[in-house]
Amino acid sequence: MIEKEVNPHFENFLFDWMQKFQLLVGGYGSSKSYHAALKIILKLVEERRTALVVREVYETHRESTYSLFEEIIEELDLSNKIKCTTSPLQVRFPNGSKIIFKGMDKPMKLKSINNVSLIWLEECSEIKYAGFKELIGRLRHPKLKLHMILTTNPVDEGNWTYSHFFIKNKGQDNQVIFLDDEELYKKRTVVVDDTYYHHSIADDNLFLPESYVQELEKTKVYDLDLYRVARKGRFGVSGTKVLPQFESKPHDQVMKEINAIYKPLYRNGMDFGFEDSYNALLRMAVDDKEKILYIYWEYYSNHKDDPEIFEDLKEFAETKEKIKGDSAEPKTIYYLKKKGLNITGAYKAKGSRLQNTKKMKRFRKIICSDNCPNTIRELRNLTYKKDKQGNTIYDAFNIDPHTFSAMWYGLDDYEVVDLKDKKQTYKALKSLGLS
Repeated sequence: MIEKEVNPHFENFLFDWMQKFQLLVGGYGSSKSYHAALKIILKLVEERRTALVVREVYETHRESTYSLFEEIIEELDLSNKIKCTTSPLQVRFPNGSKIIFKGMDKPMKLKSINNVSLIWLEECSEIKYAGFKELIGRLRHPKLKLHMILTTNPVDEGNWTYSHFFIKNKGQDNQVIFLDDEELYKKRTVVVDDTYYHHSIADDNLFLPESYVQELEKTKVYDLDLYRVARKGRFGVSGTKVLPQFESKPHDQVMKEINAIYKPLYRNGMDFGFEDSYNALLRMAVDDKEKILYIYWEYYSNHKDDPEIFEDLKEFAETKEKIKGDSAEPKTIYYLKKKGLNITGAYKAKGSRLQNTKKMKRFRKIICSDNCPNTIRELRNLTYKKDKQGNTIYDAFNIDPHTFSAMWYGLDDYEVVDLKDKKQTYKALKSLGLS
């Protein structure tokens, strides 16, 4: 008999071995790693197994997973039976079970592993997706049921843990939902097919000092990204958003708002791409008085030559709507114009990338129809890049946003005058006695 007081939120997890994959997602201090280690110990005491514990960097095991196993074994008063060795780094059980530790930074050492029926990926978001898939192949045993436990803080939606276990290609036409993460935050534990999902936060750890929880709460004041991950244990977007005023609405609502604008300004902008980039054409409307930009139609494609693009955009030849395209592609613009599209190259001055970004940020709101999934996907989660010192680069982004470029080109002859500009204009007029 082993008696151990545990956090109630993890009781069912400790003894549930029905699913092959068990994903523990949570905030800092929620005790997910502790209970993963305890679960493995209880299983290896019961059954003779070889368990593999993996982190991205091997050297990090000694002060994390290995020391955690040592701590739990001492708490269970089993140090005289279960032996922890440092050379090699292993945990050995009297029934022949053992725990071995490996790092993905030394992949050659994984090839010598045999008969592993249980793998724990600690901080799995740090491990590359290719490494995760390789480890699935290492999980094999002729008789025992196979299990993989994954523990992680939910860094951001761009990580493979999100696309593999939650939503793949989020916001795109080929989106696949395995489990909406919002459902997990609400239900706390969910089973989908052969995967057991578990969500936890610091409040679930009854052994955590209140002072620690208070420190986590303070992150809300100075770092909302950290607060989302550490305190709430939720996926999201990491970094500073380029367009915090961006939002999406149902298409009918967007069109209703556009039709209510007094003299709306209509603009169309297009970016070009082929192999890794995309052709993106947007129809937009500007409420100049309220400084609101509406995006209500999109064209998004790649691997298409000029004739194929024209076939897709034939309607523009009939409507004669003016399109501003990327002037870096004069050959494509010439072809489309020759075929009947009213298209010209947009003006691109030196440093225009930064200036165009500033222009878009001056809109009070940017509202996008839900009929434009690629625009929503690119712009809703668009963040600035950072340099090696952690400084923000204001003309570089986490992705190559083709719809953002299309906005720039389409609005190259429109200027958003912000409040500061109005004040400067007023001062200038007043000095001339014209105000």
